[in-house]
This record gives sequence, C-alpha cells and structure tokens, in this order.
Amino acid sequence: MSTKILLWSILTTGCILTCMSQNPNKWEQVWEDNFNQETLDTANWSKIPRWHPEWAQHMSSDPACYEMRNGNLVLKGIMTPAESKDTARYITGGVYTKHKRAFHGGRLEIRAKLQGARGAWPAIWLKPFEEEKYPWPSGGEIDIMERLNHDTIAYQTVHSTYTQHLNIRNNPPQGATGHINPNDYNTYAVEMYPDSVVFFINNSRTFSYPKIKTDKKGQFPFDKPYYLLIDMQLGGSWVGAVDTLDLPVEMHIDWVRYHKQKQ
Repeated sequence: MSTKILLWSILTTGCILTCMSQNPNKWEQVWEDNFNQETLDTANWSKIPRWHPEWAQHMSSDPACYEMRNGNLVLKGIMTPAESKDTARYITGGVYTKHKRAFHGGRLEIRAKLQGARGAWPAIWLKPFEEEKYPWPSGGEIDIMERLNHDTIAYQTVHSTYTQHLNIRNNPPQGATGHINPNDYNTYAVEMYPDSVVFFINNSRTFSYPKIKTDKKGQFPFDKPYYLLIDMQLGGSWVGAVDTLDLPVEMHIDWVRYHKQKQ
C-alpha cells in the first residue's frame, strides 16, 4: 500500500469515527420522576414487599426505610426499630413500577448516589412487565446496576434461560463492570433494541449484549415490556455478611428518565 493510500485510509477512518461520535442517537424524553414531591408518586411506584428470593428477604414497607429528601428518593438499610414487630434483624427499602409503568425499548437512565457498607447490595434492574407469563429466567432480567459493599465498580448483567439454565455466559458475554465515583452521584443507563441491550455508566458505554444466531433456547428474550426495580438490599451469598456497625446505609435516587428515539 502506498503512503498516500495509507494516509487516506487513516484520515477516512478517523473522520468516520469522529462523525459517528458527533451524531449519537437522538432521544426524546417521554417520562421522568425527579422526586421533587413530598411523597412517593404511587401512581407509578409501589414499595417492594418481602419475598422469598435472597434479594428480597429484608424488604419492608416501614416508613423508616423511605424518605423524600432534597429532591431525592432515599432508600435505606437499617437496623429494625425497637418498636417494630418485625422479627428481621435489619430491614431495607425498595420501590418498583410493577403493574403500573412499563418500559419497552428506548433508553432508561437513573442518577443515583450509593453509600457503601459491608453487606450492602443496592440494585437497579428490570423484570418482565407480564411477569406471570414468564417464570424466571425465561422472560429475561436486565441488571442496570448492582454494587457490592464499598466497591468502586458497578456490575451490569443480563440473565435468561440461555445464561442460567444452559449456563452459556460467554457467547456472548452476559455482563461487564464499569468504574463509578463511590462518593458522588453516577448515572446508570440501558438502551433496549430489538437485537441488543446496551449499557452505560456516566454516558460511557460498558458493554452490549446482542441477539445472535443460535439453536439454543432463550438467548435473547429482551424485546418485551419491563418494569423497573430500585432497591437497597442487604446480605446474601454474593455480597456476603452484613456488618451492622455500618448501618444505616442509604441509596439516593435523584431522578429516573425514560427516552424514546425520535421518529
């Protein structure tokens, strides 16, 4: 290859990359909750009840686990108040849009600040809106953010029959991690397309999970409506034991925004 042709190739490639970076997908915001109100908007959100999965074993509707403060929804992990009749040692707050608001395609982003604690496992994630039709993991699960303890990284992952029951987790890779500022707000986002799910932290792309050609069952169940869960979780086999001296621990949600591509 001549020097002139090589130089042209380099310049052309550089131009293409620059043009692409300057022309991202154009989004139109179609819904937002900025939590500036005095009480939780129950038209869109419900408190997550206690349930048998490990992540939900300490969920509580106790008002002590919830607060609207300075334009934030604050979800807490606390020692169970002495006056409570709850037998759990510690309790946590979480909210979801189940049966109230669905997200199908588009870009969903959440700005949050996460306090660290030993055994803290805050999460932001999606489950099928018509959950009754899709026993886990057949309908897919999209984990927009999970953070463990005092980590300076967040995990972003997908789950499905393909990854869980067939245990195919590297073709394609089912997740990745991205660095966060552990002492400040970070923005976590997912873009949902018919053929891929793309993840971001602070507007930097972390990874994409594509639909691939395969004869294996349930590789890409993600093109359907989902509901959003935001919860402060404590303890479990993945995060480890809770250090109660680190409690209370809080999860501050500044806003949730949902965008669709402009037509």
